[in-house]
Amino acid sequence: MDALTLAQEIIDGRRITREDDLNFFLTCDLKELCEGADRIRKACVGDKVDLCSIINGRSGRCPEDCKYCAQSAHHHTSCEVYDFLPEEEIVKMCHVHEEEGVDRFSIVTSGRALTGEEFDKAIHAYETMKKECKIDLCASMGFVTAEQLHRLHEAGVTSYHHNIETSRRNFPNICTTHTYDMKINTLKMIKAEGMCACSGGIIGMGETWEDRLDMAVSLAELGIDSIPLNALMPIPGTPLEHLERISEDDILRTIAFFRYINPEANIRLGAGRALLTNDGETAFCSGASATITGNMLTTVACATIRSDKKMLKGLGRDVTPEYMKEN
Repeated sequence: MDALTLAQEIIDGRRITREDDLNFFLTCDLKELCEGADRIRKACVGDKVDLCSIINGRSGRCPEDCKYCAQSAHHHTSCEVYDFLPEEEIVKMCHVHEEEGVDRFSIVTSGRALTGEEFDKAIHAYETMKKECKIDLCASMGFVTAEQLHRLHEAGVTSYHHNIETSRRNFPNICTTHTYDMKINTLKMIKAEGMCACSGGIIGMGETWEDRLDMAVSLAELGIDSIPLNALMPIPGTPLEHLERISEDDILRTIAFFRYINPEANIRLGAGRALLTNDGETAFCSGASATITGNMLTTVACATIRSDKKMLKGLGRDVTPEYMKEN
């Protein structure tokens, strides 16, 4: 079996499971693996690239101890600290990203969960954005209840993001203040609510190749629709600050086998694009079909969105959102 033959089998309907020889993905030719992943992407997802942008709706003081995160109160970093942003600021950013032609816009908040008055503020902000904008709406607010998910859905949110971060085996090495099973249960609730489930993780945190493969299969078993893949950019003040950055070849191999194992999902580039040629061009030829774009935190970065679109158009990809095609 070679990578291109396997790619065709997947296009024809085969699906990879835990029972398959996953080590094949670690030993096969990288160029062929990436070429096969791109063929699967084109056949199963198409040329449309899903662009999402986010606003950091609440920052810092997180009680969780995730070792990679600048916003954890357990670490000593220079991250900004502020409570939930005013609705006017959030809605303004939503309009800006819609004007730039991004597919979806998300409020992301630090902390274990968003509750009480701040959650009510988020609901109202989403209701306003739903009324004023056509852009798809996403949320990333930590652990939620089924009732909260339903309220978000009713307010116009169609997608909820909740990363599993790594494999079940490796998870306790990364976080001890909540469990892998808590994350799995949250994702099951998202699927039950009928929302798009967005979940991926970070590579380059000291995990093994087997951990990466396990994460890919776990996401396939859950039927995840959108899989953000981040390459760790070590942050001073966090326990992982001294780790070496992962190589481009290792990132591309990971993206490629995620595509083989999750053929119909959007494989979304997240943090670490600076480690890739031309800010990710190689990844889009290796199975990636989506990306986070723009300034990930607080300010407008239209040039970044525009440069992403220019690069993707050069690859022959479609970067026009459905709401713009309707006009």
